Amino acid sequence: MFIRHDPPPAIDAALLDLLRRAEPATIGHFRHTGFMDPGVRALLSGHRIAGTAVTVRCPGPDTTMVHYALGKVRRGDVLIIDRVGDTRHAACGGGVAFAAREAGCVGIIIDGPATDIDELREYGVPVWARGLSTVTGKRLFLHGEFCTDISCGGVAVSPGDAVLADENGVLVLKPGEITAAAERAIGMQAAEKKTLARIRAGERMPDINGTNARIEEIIAAQG
Repeated sequence: MFIRHDPPPAIDAALLDLLRRAEPATIGHFRHTGFMDPGVRALLSGHRIAGTAVTVRCPGPDTTMVHYALGKVRRGDVLIIDRVGDTRHAACGGGVAFAAREAGCVGIIIDGPATDIDELREYGVPVWARGLSTVTGKRLFLHGEFCTDISCGGVAVSPGDAVLADENGVLVLKPGEITAAAERAIGMQAAEKKTLARIRAGERMPDINGTNARIEEIIAAQG
């Protein structure tokens, strides 16, 4: 059985530019939800992406819907693939990644393995996956879903969600959450630079962030 819907509205480019300035790990200092399992990790270094989630669900060896999605993804989209627990068949290789890149897709995130790592490096396509496999998916034309609600890395993902990903991991947000999360993270990143300058000048981290003072307060209260 196949289920397909239209791609979601694209998130405003200015919002995605703002989000891309934030580091997922910085947002992780104040947010606990929306982060994918660390097992879904970057296969290429040096990339941070932000984009609109376009979703695929394809169980087992049938990756027909991944190929269908290549005709639908747009500039600024992130293709997110729910493998329904399959950890054997690669849902993305060099050809799929190249086609996605040429369509403007900024990255691919798979709850399962990918393949053709040399080609992924050559094409410069950022892919997050649960490792690599030599066994590839096939166009079996049995079943699959396009732009439905899915699960990837333990996170519920809806078409049109915002995606922020780098080597530290993957975060999924609702578009309405972008501004507050990004601006807070960007402010924290700027503040950290000032803290590092103070450490370089000789101060100690627990004095700067109040750890030592708070421990002294607690010990004093213990009597």
